[in-house]
Amino acid sequence: MHAFNLQPKTLTLAERLADLAVDALIDEADLSPKPALVDRRGNGAHTDLHLGLMHASALSLWPAFKEMAQAAIEFGEVGLQLREVLGRIGREGEQTMLVTTNGVNTHRGAIWALGLLVAAAALEPESSGASSVTLRAARLALLDDRYAPHPLSHGAQVAQRYGARGAREEAQLGFPSVLQRALPQLKRSRAAGHGEQNARLDALLAIMTQLSDTCVLYRAGEHGLHTMQLGAQSVLDAGGSASLAGRRRLHELDQQLIALNASPGGAADLLAACLFIDRIESADGINQGAF
Repeated sequence: MHAFNLQPKTLTLAERLADLAVDALIDEADLSPKPALVDRRGNGAHTDLHLGLMHASALSLWPAFKEMAQAAIEFGEVGLQLREVLGRIGREGEQTMLVTTNGVNTHRGAIWALGLLVAAAALEPESSGASSVTLRAARLALLDDRYAPHPLSHGAQVAQRYGARGAREEAQLGFPSVLQRALPQLKRSRAAGHGEQNARLDALLAIMTQLSDTCVLYRAGEHGLHTMQLGAQSVLDAGGSASLAGRRRLHELDQQLIALNASPGGAADLLAACLFIDRIESADGINQGAF
């Protein structure tokens, strides 16, 4: 067939949700200047990551997100069987990611968060409000996957040591860092005319002000965590990333966290979750292909 005769394909709901999940990961990676995180400027506090690798990792997860959404559509309700299928798909997606990145953990936490949210959105596409989607995701997260391996990840080790809430608990509580901090800040900054990139940076900072980020705790302990939380709040107090004073504080925070080797990867995963929820919430109805 001649290329000019090709017609645009109508995407299924599962494909559209997978597109949105990957878009959220790429948007998060591209957002700049993020403190101590990989972005368009460089590698932040990382020696094994770069922007191209983050993009490749995100794209490699598209089939897993599509399969998760399709499983939710087929099961049609929250239940243990769906939860365990999602767990299997997530583990397979993680292996694909690791092959793509030559063993570097780029998006393990994001697979968990976005996988739950993709499935939750697919379960009831006519109910795409943030609180509804996160509630369904929480109900899934609370179910115990009998087939999940139980080696302690770095995040789980840190959560135990410091009593911090890890990615699992964040999901089980319905993503409070997204619902109570990131989304409201995103909308406030947009309403103030700060521009989309600055609004997204402010949303990330809002997450960082309160999150017990296990990535930071693992790399820099409680001192690193306090530096992150206080520094993020100081940027917002100075007027946010759209203000000159806020930008100066943001640069200072970036330098402080890099010096501590403290990269807020947990906050980055939750920003991707925020961007995903924001996109489906702003659509007229994901079942109608509004986005």
